[in-house]
Amino acid sequence: TIACGAVSGFHALISSGTTPKLLDNETNARYIGYGGMLMESFVAIMAMVAASVIEPGVYFAMNSPAAVVGGDVVAVATAVSNWGFAITPEALQAVAHDIGETTILARAGGAPTLAVGIAQILHSVLPGENTMAFWYHFAILFEALFILTAVDAGTRAGRFMLQDLLGSFVPALKRTESWTANLIATAGCVAMWGWLLYQGVIDPLGGINTLWPLFGISNQMLAGIALMLGTVVLIKMKRQRYVWVTMLPAVWLLICTTTAGFIKLFDANPAIGFLSLAKKYSDALANGQILAPAKDITQMQHVIFNAYTNATLTALFLFVVFSILFYALKVGIAAWGKKERTDKESPFQALPDA
Repeated sequence: TIACGAVSGFHALISSGTTPKLLDNETNARYIGYGGMLMESFVAIMAMVAASVIEPGVYFAMNSPAAVVGGDVVAVATAVSNWGFAITPEALQAVAHDIGETTILARAGGAPTLAVGIAQILHSVLPGENTMAFWYHFAILFEALFILTAVDAGTRAGRFMLQDLLGSFVPALKRTESWTANLIATAGCVAMWGWLLYQGVIDPLGGINTLWPLFGISNQMLAGIALMLGTVVLIKMKRQRYVWVTMLPAVWLLICTTTAGFIKLFDANPAIGFLSLAKKYSDALANGQILAPAKDITQMQHVIFNAYTNATLTALFLFVVFSILFYALKVGIAAWGKKERTDKESPFQALPDA
């Protein structure tokens, strides 16, 4: 949420593919696009405020995998307190009771944590009996709107791209009006992100540790790609005086995300580097050792496989970014040297009658 509120490549992807199809007039693009990002920034500020009001012990109890801290309130309270964030089992049970849940342990993912923070804030403003539970579930529903629409929009955009790709080999699959082609592409897209989600769920280290680093790298890398493309468009439109508006944040994002990508790939610390984590567990497995939080050989293999999967995807992201950077520089430099505009716009096509 905070990443999307700052700068979001996912939003750039959706606004370039799906959002234009929902506009009845091009003049509404700025109002909807800029206004939508202002609202996203507002939600990001809400998330930071909510995270600030939660007691650290409660936060770590909610976001630490059971394999690391334990499965009951006594074990979790002891583990978190040993980290330097004092919390009692009674306090954890009290929070769960206040929000109308049986437990708050191992609720990683961000949504429950944000909901608890929002519930505590609203309860302090509008106190009352059982209001904490009401505000907690209200916040969960509020977040569900974001999550469900994000999954829907992301799957739809992925389906468009997959149909374009598959259509290069089977032209019939490129027809977006075909139910058969749409269902095949949608099933393929859902299978891909569903498989990644499943791998995170079965990982002993917890899905948040497996999937979150990839999100941070990919989302902000997408934003850098969008800003690079925007810079090239400005140059081709002969509006060079505005180039700095997109170029400066693009340079900053590319420096940050590519550096983070290389760190996640090659850092020698297994807690940071994907390859070093895979090597650590591979060496232990070869020596017949089982490293916590894994409990058996199968879970050890899950950690190794997921670490290599993350490393492969990170390398793919870096390759795509550097490829687009190369072509952006090539096209931008060529367009800068020409006196006339080189941008081209597709001719207007009226929407067919419903």
